[in-house]
Order: sequence, then C-alpha cells, then structure tokens
Amino acid sequence: QVKPVEVGGGSVQPGGSLRLSCTASEFTFRYVAVGWYRQAPGKGREGVACISTATDNTYYADSVKGRFTISRDNARNLVYLQMDSLTPEDTAVYHCVGRLGQWDIAARDMCVLTSGDDYWGRGAQVTVSS
Repeated sequence: QVKPVEVGGGSVQPGGSLRLSCTASEFTFRYVAVGWYRQAPGKGREGVACISTATDNTYYADSVKGRFTISRDNARNLVYLQMDSLTPEDTAVYHCVGRLGQWDIAARDMCVLTSGDDYWGRGAQVTVSS
C-alpha cells in the first residue's frame, strides 16, 4: 500500500478541534517524509504540517503554527494531524502525502516543495463553520 489513506475530518464550530489520521505501509520502510497538505475552494495547495521520518523534525506553515500538531506512531504505521483552535479559514480538503526516496529530507522541504515521488491520499474534508 503505497498511497496513504486518511481517516477523520468532518464539521466543527470555530474554536473547535479535529484529528486526522493517515496510514500507509510505506511509513516505516520507504517514506522519507510525510506531510499534510490542504486545498480550499479557489485556492492552491498548501503544505501545512510535515515530518521527517529520519529525524522526526517537524515543520509548520505560518498559517497553522501553534494550532496544529503533526505526530506519528511507528508501531501502528500512523501519522496524525491534531488541529486545534480551528477557524473558517481552515476549511479545506486535507491530504496526507508520503514521499519516497533514498535520501533523508528536511521536513520543511516536504512542505514547500512537491516531488514526482509524492504519493497523495484521496483527502478528507474539514469544514469549520458556525
């Protein structure tokens, strides 16, 4: 299973929290980094939170810094995105993305540079509204 699969999402009021999960068998053995990207209607894709599988270093976009947390559970091949203090501007489809490679990469590079070695999940809708 190379492509990640997202679980979670849904609707929440402003100020609320949601957690997304992502699983793929490649987390442990082949992905050099994993990230969460989002795309809102009429906007481009944005890498919001990424993690290096070699170092567990993380990177967050300024738009979510201090509110979102990316983490992983190696034993269960899971990567999480905890989203707190959500605002309507966070409404988007959230994709889990895994990058295959032979070399370690920085978490920041996973979030700001896409690659032909990226595998995208189908996405999970997150809607924040009152």
